[in-house]
Amino acid sequence: MLTQLLARLIIGFGLFVLGFYFLINLYYFAIHILALLELRDDVQESRWDPPFREFSSPFYPGIGVVVPAYNEATTIVESVQSMLSLNYPEVEIVVVNDGSTDETLSLLVENFELEAVEAEIPVDMPTEKIRGVYRSTVYEELLVVDKENGGKSDALNAGIWLTNMPLFCAVDSDTIIDRDALLQLVRPFLERPETAIASGGVVRVANQCTIDEGVVKSVALPKTGLPGLQVMEYLRAFYSGRLGLNRINGLILISGAFGLFKTDAVRQVGGYRHDTITEDFDIVVRLHRYLIDEGKEYTVDFVPEPVAWTEVPSKRRVLGRQRRRWYRGMVETVVTNRSMLFRRKYGRVGTIIFPLFVAAEMFGPLIEGLGYIILPISIYLGILNVEFFLVFFLLTTGFGIFLSWFGVFSEVWSFNRYDSPWQILRLLWYGVLENFGYRQWKTVVAWHGLFEYLRGVESWGAMERTGFTGSDDE
Repeated sequence: MLTQLLARLIIGFGLFVLGFYFLINLYYFAIHILALLELRDDVQESRWDPPFREFSSPFYPGIGVVVPAYNEATTIVESVQSMLSLNYPEVEIVVVNDGSTDETLSLLVENFELEAVEAEIPVDMPTEKIRGVYRSTVYEELLVVDKENGGKSDALNAGIWLTNMPLFCAVDSDTIIDRDALLQLVRPFLERPETAIASGGVVRVANQCTIDEGVVKSVALPKTGLPGLQVMEYLRAFYSGRLGLNRINGLILISGAFGLFKTDAVRQVGGYRHDTITEDFDIVVRLHRYLIDEGKEYTVDFVPEPVAWTEVPSKRRVLGRQRRRWYRGMVETVVTNRSMLFRRKYGRVGTIIFPLFVAAEMFGPLIEGLGYIILPISIYLGILNVEFFLVFFLLTTGFGIFLSWFGVFSEVWSFNRYDSPWQILRLLWYGVLENFGYRQWKTVVAWHGLFEYLRGVESWGAMERTGFTGSDDE
């Protein structure tokens, strides 16, 4: 009797897994088709409408580029140099030194000739104590804020409250921005100045690229395994997922490494929350929630042309720590905003986009991980047949390869930073390789992240940087 019950449970779970992944893959396929349509329009627009016409468009809104920095001595100078070379009419670079214990501040003082200035600190600024404000005597647009450590959200809030610019761009300190990126990223605010509240660009992997004085001189694929696999992930996430959601005005995530926001809108929701470790996801969901609650018309956009380059982990230990943090933060944001789920009040975001995101990104890896364990055991015990497992394998791995190759196609067809045929072949190979071992490892990481969330783990986890040297070795 117990054996029969166990068999029924396993068969039921197997059918549930197959049905779940059929629906999730259907969702992914629809998003990728929408992404293709959106990319077609964006490519056509970029060819016929150059982003910067200096004399015909003199009223670009000012942008404050907010750069939180904690122990970023290896990359901070080159990153700031990159931002100082941005091609934009009115920009202020606000670097927030969040209580660094390394040479981050001294390197900034030395390389950019900083001098202390008097600054009016808003009384309602939700941050730790400001220790000093400095401005460069060489680059007037460079402002450096030195404060006590409060975390990334705290540092971002300091920059947001101290800039007078109507827009701010949140940028990680280990990020290199293409020179014309802001001119492209600001386009939604020019086209829809009354309703645009946020826009995000593409983040690409900088490992192995040649970077000189803050400018990406040549683009190359990483030579080591993990960074190469992450190139594939980034391509799929930006050129498929976010483009497709943008098509239906359902974008709920803008990368914390490269996002542009209306300053007043973020101040109105209280800035970035201090008790979250994925502040980029949290702020966009909260903006959706607040603006819908207030009955305001708004748009959140993804622009596929502007690019920021970031160094990704090349050690499994560091990557696992990063991904566990991302997963914990995602769960925390979903739980905090669970009242939006399936609520008609929140339109397609609440009834379709958010629920499907939760199913695919939060529950998907957990269910897939259980499937890898239970289904082979079931076949061994004779409860399920091999054909059943093959269907599961095709729905996960087979469709995963298809989605990865879809991302490569989008890259080749559109802005094509990887222009060598050998690079494209390597990307296609990575699209296959990531489904054998790496994908399964990520399900383990997701379960680990869930257990950490349930235990109340809140640590950020240190990222190990080597700097933009063109080397992958860490």
